[in-house]
Amino acid sequence: MSDEARGRGRGRGRGQRPPPGAGAGPGAPPGQTGPQPTRGGGAPRGQPSTAHPAQPSMPGRASSRGSVLARQQPSGDSAAALTSSMRGLAVAEGAGSGPSAAGPGGDTIGRGNLRGNRQIERPALVRTKPETCLNKQGSAGRKVTCTANYFEIVTKADWHLYQYRVDFNPEEDRTAIKRGLLSQHRALLGGGFVFDGTLLFTNQRLAPDPLELVSQRKHDGQKIVMTVRMVGKDAIKYGDQTYLQVLNIVIRKCIANLELELLGRNYYDRKARITINEHKLELWPGYLTSMRQHEHNFLLCVEIIHKVLRQDTAYDLLRYAQQRDSRNFKDIFRNELIGQVVLTSYGNTATYKVDDVDFDSSPDSTFDMKGKKTSYREYYETKYGVKIKDSRQPMLISRPKARDERGGRDTPIYLVPELCRMTGITDEMRNNMNLMRAMADRTRMDSKTRQDRLLVFQQRFTNAPKNVEELKNWNLSLSKNLVNMQARILPPERILFGNQKAVNLERGPDWTNSFRDSSLLATSSISNWVVVCLRDGQREIQEFVGMLQKSAHGMGLRIEHPNVVNIDDDRVNSCVGVLDRVLSRDLPQIILFPVSNNRADRYSAIKRKTYIDRAVPSQVVCMKTLRKKGLMSIATKVAIQMSCKIGGSPWSVDIPIKGTMVVGYDVCHDAKQKTKSYGALVASLNASWSRYYSSVTHHQHGEEIFKDLPINIIKAISKYQEHNNNQLPTRLLIYRDGVGEGQINIVYSREVEDVVKALQTTYGDQAPKLAFIIVTKRLNSRFFLGNDNPPAGTVVDDVITCPEKYDFFLIPQSVRQGTVSPAGFNVIYDKSSLSADHMQRITYKLCHLYFNWSGTVRVPAPCQYAHKLAFLCSQNLHGVPNEELSDLLYFL
Repeated sequence: MSDEARGRGRGRGRGQRPPPGAGAGPGAPPGQTGPQPTRGGGAPRGQPSTAHPAQPSMPGRASSRGSVLARQQPSGDSAAALTSSMRGLAVAEGAGSGPSAAGPGGDTIGRGNLRGNRQIERPALVRTKPETCLNKQGSAGRKVTCTANYFEIVTKADWHLYQYRVDFNPEEDRTAIKRGLLSQHRALLGGGFVFDGTLLFTNQRLAPDPLELVSQRKHDGQKIVMTVRMVGKDAIKYGDQTYLQVLNIVIRKCIANLELELLGRNYYDRKARITINEHKLELWPGYLTSMRQHEHNFLLCVEIIHKVLRQDTAYDLLRYAQQRDSRNFKDIFRNELIGQVVLTSYGNTATYKVDDVDFDSSPDSTFDMKGKKTSYREYYETKYGVKIKDSRQPMLISRPKARDERGGRDTPIYLVPELCRMTGITDEMRNNMNLMRAMADRTRMDSKTRQDRLLVFQQRFTNAPKNVEELKNWNLSLSKNLVNMQARILPPERILFGNQKAVNLERGPDWTNSFRDSSLLATSSISNWVVVCLRDGQREIQEFVGMLQKSAHGMGLRIEHPNVVNIDDDRVNSCVGVLDRVLSRDLPQIILFPVSNNRADRYSAIKRKTYIDRAVPSQVVCMKTLRKKGLMSIATKVAIQMSCKIGGSPWSVDIPIKGTMVVGYDVCHDAKQKTKSYGALVASLNASWSRYYSSVTHHQHGEEIFKDLPINIIKAISKYQEHNNNQLPTRLLIYRDGVGEGQINIVYSREVEDVVKALQTTYGDQAPKLAFIIVTKRLNSRFFLGNDNPPAGTVVDDVITCPEKYDFFLIPQSVRQGTVSPAGFNVIYDKSSLSADHMQRITYKLCHLYFNWSGTVRVPAPCQYAHKLAFLCSQNLHGVPNEELSDLLYFL
């Protein structure tokens, strides 16, 4: 790993892929692989008698989300509109017959049915649009018409939704029986209705009101009287959140009718799978859909995605761990597997997130099935015809999530490693450029191809025989074309260098070539620095140092000759030892540390020694990089990084507002200590937004992160005051990353309020003008300009935005391959006195100020810095950096 290498976006470290032949396990002959999963039906509830007696298990269907390729993780576009009782709702066509499937009658979501005992409730819509926002549409820039990957849900002008309460006499508690009784009057109720066991929703008014219906209960012949009464005096008001919930049920049922497989929350087409034999992978194309009320209409967002499936199983990983270290294989296996997503297909194909490994249980452990002790081995052989070969393998545990518990499942699921295929890609695979290129070639789509595929989905959705009837019953349709919207292309920015030179970006947001004849904006000489030199790489390192000095000179940066410290090898202990010797004598400005390869443990050790034990910036480069062609270009980038790490500023842009501090904040979870996370704040210190202060706090699971944000902001303000002649900032723009749709209300009610209170305490009656903006990178939205991608600077603030938000989309980068994805911005608090135009243009300007890249980045630079720092702490440092580094960009 090197400082110039780009880290993965966020989250846990991934496991390693076992080598070929690592298929046998404990108790199996060498070279024997576990059986491939076979198809079957439902699953039992039970409790292993050999372990965890207080935790009953239930092998079967789960809804954990798996790894998805060719998209960002879902942002939960529809989450705000669904109640907690509806979030796990999915069409259960073809569900298994075991107790983990739908209710006692095997009922599934069909016409008039919901799954299980979930009920429709009217949620409180989270409105975050500030009262100060009178107009969220801007006007700056050139207007163009773009297309997005959304379809309008079309209803007739006189379409209504009515809500009724259904009472049963005598009373009946079983929801499935209630549905069966009501369904006997399907002709009277009409084709389109949804019933959750208490409330009935239909698109036509029933008469008389109240309406009495009589049905006969099948199992005992008992006659049941049902009284149907309208709730309220008229139809549900258009735009009510209940509309969205009912429409979601209908749309999800129609998608299920396309003969796709539900994995997690999304549907995939097994028949269209793509096999990459040379890398033992399968790619399943599918659709990620979300529907909500947008600015003017209900819109369905459709994104084309791919799920990565591997041919190796969890059992293969177990065998690989044993081969690596027979004494510690349990720890290795746990580290490799926990947090991964596996797929089973011995029934309905399903994905599960592995939360733990139980080495005290095995396939011979038993659980209670209808009052009889049954082993997992017997169950799978009887139910599915699957013979488990290794009786000594441990069991995998997938615990229920909050939404599973809301749906009625509160017991863990036990899985057999032999029957679990791995999904997603490992770090080893990610570093295999041939593999990544093979996947990209099969999944990347240009703008025209993606639009064509989306229109194929529309035709498939509309023309499916079951959907023709379903949509007719509900008087609904899906628009034939993708949604059009007006967008604006903001004016290109100017990049400001030293000696008052400015470069206009008329040809696109890339100013790499400008360094050939431009000075850095602000520099400090590098006179006291150290190069750790590998003995077998002395010639390459010496050549690189010369290039470094030459490139720096052309940019107005003076780099003196370094102090060279030789090292025989770069094993972790050797690296730590040489750093101890160097730092015991002196604290140099910076240490350049070439290494032989990208070993993460070595990189982490170097960074911990220089950033936690001491306070010395370090620059790690890989010897492979120093042997590449174009060494001068590499030296230029490294020189800029080194300058930034000791307090330099390479460039800026025109900043039209004064006295403003911009802040970025992000949170990452520790890769090793799963209960710990790190929150990183980065804030500007000068008028050109080219110097920054940073602060990191760590949190244990269950601790409130919110309390530290205002504390760190006050620290940043104090540091700003030091750098600006005792002047406090008069305006704060806080960009908050890493917030899911379901967390917005908590962020608003806790973080924003606490920050406001802290500022009032510090400023008194002269509190600064404040805006709090949530940044979302993981969006499913895609924009098209004809058959091409929209250019950098494209802003969308209408049609696909949300009426309850002050939100906009921005494309900061030019994308030549594939399809561009915008970033989303939601201003949840605004007393900044800035117009929508100002907010959008400032956000775009900030995307030019990430000094690790001579081009625009997808989010404002303070956010990118905060993520880079939080990621470093969670993946490498596993601790909080030395406070003495706080006003340097040491983490680049």
